Amino acid sequence: DPLAAEPGVDLQIVAPGAAIPGDLDLVIIPGSKSTRADLEFLRKQGWDVDLRTHVRRGGRVFGICGGYQMLGRTITDSSGIEGEPGTSDGLALLDIETTMAARKKLVQVAGTYGAETIPVSGYEMHMGVTTGTDTARPFVTLQQGPDGATSADGHVMGCYIHGLFAGDAFRRSFLNKIRDTGAPSIAWEETVDDALDGL
Repeated sequence: DPLAAEPGVDLQIVAPGAAIPGDLDLVIIPGSKSTRADLEFLRKQGWDVDLRTHVRRGGRVFGICGGYQMLGRTITDSSGIEGEPGTSDGLALLDIETTMAARKKLVQVAGTYGAETIPVSGYEMHMGVTTGTDTARPFVTLQQGPDGATSADGHVMGCYIHGLFAGDAFRRSFLNKIRDTGAPSIAWEETVDDALDGL
């Protein structure tokens, strides 16, 4: 919702059976409660091919939680926590691997983003531990430690944090790194407060 409301942003939801448009600046892969099954669904739509083409053209990809896990090389669920036990090949857009764990992580988090140390906050709700070379370039630094990963060229990134885009400072900084439209940014929290006051 904060992205859809942001001036200068045209947010499109890609429907099943449709191709990912070729002229996008950013593709966001959202979270999932069944990561390996949803990754298989993504492949059946041909979106894995679209994503590789998008990245080759210089486009950016951001994965959130399960979407972040999909961006890696493998997702292993030996105990069948989210479905059939096994290992799935990921999209291999990040050099990371994820192993599903029985214990679910559910916690509010806060930290910083980027060299400018922009404040971020949100929550983590996931099963799985992610490791790999690209985690040496974390997407954010939380009070608990680094979170997420970024490719060497900075065009593919992901993290476990939901709700990041509700933060005005983060959203503004993140979008401006992709493409500065010069459009004025909204104050999302004020928008929410106004809607609640109206109700």
